[in-house]
Formats: sequence, C-alpha cells, structure tokens
Amino acid sequence: MALYPELEPYAHGMLDVGDGNHVYWETCGNPHGKPAVVLHGGPGSGCTPHLRRLFDPAAYRIVLLDQRGCGRSRPHASRHDTDMSVNTTAHLMADLELLRRHLGVERWLVWGVSWGSVLALRYAQTHPGVVSELVLTGVATGSNAEVELLTRGLGRIFPDAFERFRSALPAGERDGNLAAACNRLLESPDPEVRERAARAWTDWETAMIPAPPRSVARYEDPVFRMGFARTVTHYWGNGHFLGEGNDDGVVLRDAHVLKGVPGTLVQGSLDFGNLLGIVWRLQQAWLDSELVIVGDAGHNSGTPGMAEALVAATDRYAAGAGPSAR
Repeated sequence: MALYPELEPYAHGMLDVGDGNHVYWETCGNPHGKPAVVLHGGPGSGCTPHLRRLFDPAAYRIVLLDQRGCGRSRPHASRHDTDMSVNTTAHLMADLELLRRHLGVERWLVWGVSWGSVLALRYAQTHPGVVSELVLTGVATGSNAEVELLTRGLGRIFPDAFERFRSALPAGERDGNLAAACNRLLESPDPEVRERAARAWTDWETAMIPAPPRSVARYEDPVFRMGFARTVTHYWGNGHFLGEGNDDGVVLRDAHVLKGVPGTLVQGSLDFGNLLGIVWRLQQAWLDSELVIVGDAGHNSGTPGMAEALVAATDRYAAGAGPSAR
C-alpha cells in the first residue's frame, strides 16, 4: 500500500502557548474529516511533509505541529537564551490541549513516532476521553532503562562510536547519566563547548540509530543540530519528566489506563529498542492494541513495509474499524 500523494496545508498558524513560546501548527486534508494529530520524534526533530502522507486526505483532518523549541516553533532551542525549564512533557501535553481547543476538536486520533509515541501514550493516559485511537511506531515508553540502553548499552554493539562519544564528556562524568552530562556541556556559556557537545551527540545518534541520508543530512545544519541535541539530552537526562518510579517505566506501569482506546503498534523487527522487550510488554498490558512487526525494518517509519503498515492502520480507523484481528 503506497503513501498518499504529497499535499500542502490548507491552514497554519502560530499558537501562543504561554511562557514566551509560540507553537507552529498546520492542518491538511479534509477540513470536515476525522481529526488526527501527528507527534514527531526526537524530542526536538520537528514535523516533516512525509508524515502528512500517512493519512487519506479525503478522510482525515490532519494536524501537525512542531513541539516547543523545534522546527518552526519559537523560541528555538538552538538559542542559548531559550528557557528549557518550560519545555517538559507536562508542557507539551498542555500545548496539545490548547491546540485541540483552538481547532475546535473534540476527540482525535493520536499518531506518534519514537519520542512521539511516549508523548502520545502519556497524553492518552492523562487526558482520557479526548483520544479516539493511537497509532504508534518506533515505539518507546521513555523509561530510564531505555535511555540507559541507548546511551550506554548499545556501546557494546558500536564500540568505536561509543568511545568517541564517551571521550567527549568530562572524565569524571563518563560513568553516570551520559545524557545529563552531555546536556551540561550544551548549557555551557562557551559556544565552542556547546558546538563540540552537539556534534558528539548527533554523531552517536547516527551510529546507534541508522537513518536514511536525508535524515542524517539534517545534522549538518548547525541550528538543527544544536536544537536537537539540546532538547534530546534535556529530556533523556531528566527521565523524560515522567516523575518518580520511571526506572521500569511510568508509561508501561499505567498501560491499563488505556483500556477502551484502540491502538496499533507498528514496530521494525530490527529496531534496537526491541532489546528490552518494551513494545511486547506494552501490547500485553494494553489489550485493546495490536502489534504489527515489520521484518527487516529498523526505527525509521519511512522504510519499505513500515509506511505500508502505518497507512493500513490509519485507513482502518478512518473506516471506523478497530485493530485488525491478531
């Protein structure tokens, strides 16, 4: 099943969400269609035109936004004077609620990739009644165990890249929370220290999460690189701001709250996040969900097989059907 054709927004704007932040949003497709909101990954990567094509534009009112501090939202996290203390999971969920009310949406399907799946799950758990369905890919839950895997555990698989990343951190901080240590460098008053830290982080990202050339090329943009590295390490270094007890996963712990919300989890069989078994545990705890495994695919939602499975899911929900039979 192919992606839907490229399309442009029929409306867009900047929403004042408070704290000096303005969030970019856009709507595509059918103004009277089924509402769906797209949550990008990162945190801090921003939305891309590709994500519009995962929905039937005749059936859906597709809402995309750039979360605080990234993409076209302002102020951008690449600016050293941008206040990151008002960029947390709770702030992003409040922004979603402001946007939902601004657009006059009662309930919407929530689509999320990678970090976006963490945000989508927590949003559905804490805002019951406004999420009609969930479609998630590159599934994560934001637990400390997942951060430890991605910042240290995968060093056993990519030892050369890991040593380069680790050696860029202060000697006394190489055995602790590596994301937090990198974030402290990214908050340095010295721009050269910040730039070296941003490069070290994105080099490690490209080593541990293979991505297509188009995605890797974004890291050569110094504005994107700085904003992305600063935002990811801000979240990863602070337990994704999910509160106490996040070692095993607050999101996974509260999976039972999703009862009654249909969901589809599309996961590549080669996604390194699978090493912890999180997506399987989530599906077993959330009985109204289905798990679709795509062979020979990794973390990228645009690879062959992944996009087709995601389009199949949004098509089923547009038709009013639930998850396919397991």
